[in-house]
Amino acid sequence: MMDANGITAGIIGLGPVGMTLAVHLQEAGCKVLICDNDPIKTNRIRNEGIILENVIHRKARFQHLYATAAELLAQNPDFVFIALKTYQVESVLKDVPDDNTSVFISAQNGIDVEDVLVQKFSESRVLRMVINFAGNLTEPNTVRITFFNPPNYLAAIDDQKAPVAAGLAEILNSVLLETLPIPAFELTKRVWEKTILNASLSALCGIGRLTMAEAMAFPDSIELIEQIIAESVEVAQAEKIIFPDDFIRSCLRYLKKGGNHYPSLAGDLMNNRMTEIDFMNGKIVEYGRKHYIRTSLNLSMVNMVKSITQKNLYTQYSLAGPSTRKDALYIKKEFNPVGSCYLGIDLGSAYTKFTVIDDAKNVVFRYILKTLNRDKIASRHIINALYAEFPIQYSCATGYGRKNFPDADIIKTEINCAALAANQLLPGEKNILDIGGEDIKMIRCDQEGKVENFFMNDKCAAGTGAFLTEIAERAGIDIREMSRLAAQSDYKQELNSFCTVFAKTEIMNWIFEGQPIENLARGVYLSIGNRVAKMRFDPSFPVAMMGGVIAFHPYLKTLLDEKHALNIVVLDHPQHVVSLGAALMAREAYRALQSKETSLSSPSPQQL
Repeated sequence: MMDANGITAGIIGLGPVGMTLAVHLQEAGCKVLICDNDPIKTNRIRNEGIILENVIHRKARFQHLYATAAELLAQNPDFVFIALKTYQVESVLKDVPDDNTSVFISAQNGIDVEDVLVQKFSESRVLRMVINFAGNLTEPNTVRITFFNPPNYLAAIDDQKAPVAAGLAEILNSVLLETLPIPAFELTKRVWEKTILNASLSALCGIGRLTMAEAMAFPDSIELIEQIIAESVEVAQAEKIIFPDDFIRSCLRYLKKGGNHYPSLAGDLMNNRMTEIDFMNGKIVEYGRKHYIRTSLNLSMVNMVKSITQKNLYTQYSLAGPSTRKDALYIKKEFNPVGSCYLGIDLGSAYTKFTVIDDAKNVVFRYILKTLNRDKIASRHIINALYAEFPIQYSCATGYGRKNFPDADIIKTEINCAALAANQLLPGEKNILDIGGEDIKMIRCDQEGKVENFFMNDKCAAGTGAFLTEIAERAGIDIREMSRLAAQSDYKQELNSFCTVFAKTEIMNWIFEGQPIENLARGVYLSIGNRVAKMRFDPSFPVAMMGGVIAFHPYLKTLLDEKHALNIVVLDHPQHVVSLGAALMAREAYRALQSKETSLSSPSPQQL
């Protein structure tokens, strides 16, 4: 038997699977190293440990936490469990040191997901695990296990390493995470079996926003699920994978046990993240084509999921550009705070921005989260982590959602917050131009930075981030490339339509005329630039630009400078200017409160 006490096991990826494995391996006696690039999650785990609840009840604290896979892999653990999405694995593998001798275990869903590990390390260093439990995160460090249909399966790709798989299975069995070691030839069958189950329901749940229990509650959806399974089984049989006669019936019984749970792929789709559809329904389609088998239902699921994913990515890039998907959602501690800290929260129509400053007005933290994120407790997770990480004394909420945000100490309008922050970044008289997700604001400030007047666009969402997204999608322009493309054109015509609906029709006419994509991009920017130029502002003072649009559409500034001779200054971190202003408001309010309390506690001359 393999001695757990002498084993070091690394876990890369702390989703429900990674956390569950980490807790059980630690309880079994292994030295467990864990890694995740979400500092909010690792901060909670460092302070409170990992908690498993519902079907499995466990809790464990961990001493060895790493922010990057490179740091963990440098420890050269005996085993490394990869509990990441399939599309994340290649970026991790580039961090493996040349002298690393670890055995890698793929604890992922899908067909052929272990191939990337085999190509990197050879079959002798790769194991594959088929997971038969599932759960959702209810807190950054808490997994609600919704079901466990034992056993899990574990196999070595190279049968000569079967004793290694058997030893690891014994360790997991010793702490009741029932795992069955199987030979390599049986692994293929178990992988297909699990993938067929996932493919039958995951995409459907994501598209329909259904839990497994909801999907299995309606006869119409059950009929569709059954047909997807039958189609998948036909492809598996062509691959010489034979299931028992009652397999489809067994699958339906299994799926009915799933409960009120969103499958992983469904959760990714609903939360605007990339999905693993290519390794689930996509692989069934791929193998079906190999054998000339029509897989219409699986293909429909693949195409619908990809269409929704592509639309989600367009939306994400409209205001926050390429960095939103990963970089901008990564906490960056810019300075060690001096004294107390203050939190500003800008609840915009598309994104919620967080900024923390210290007593010296240094920005020590910035963060961005989609406002319409389906995870309603995401903001609460972030705020809890911030209060744990920084000595925050006071907070201020602003933006569209400020009145529905009870957790802040005070609320202020985004006009006043924008003016306060802009005056710190660019002192003196100025015009502030804020192009956001659904509106455009022009704010006139005096020498002291106080608001003298402000104006807003009166043409619905014309010229805003939402306008850019919808027009770019209709024109077939990659929103990430729009600014670069426009800079390559000298096209003079703008979109004349103020309404987004009519503008989309107008852009289609341009496409039918054969206009190059560069001209389409510049025409859209010309339209926005001309609308901005018509807003009331004092041309004798600089224009300070802020907001998500200018942050990731720099050509708009170039166009405004050239065409309208505006003296434009793009403020640092333009998407976070309003949340910076809110943090400054919180600092001012707290200092005024402290001053008042000091004055009330001081004795009057009469008392003396």
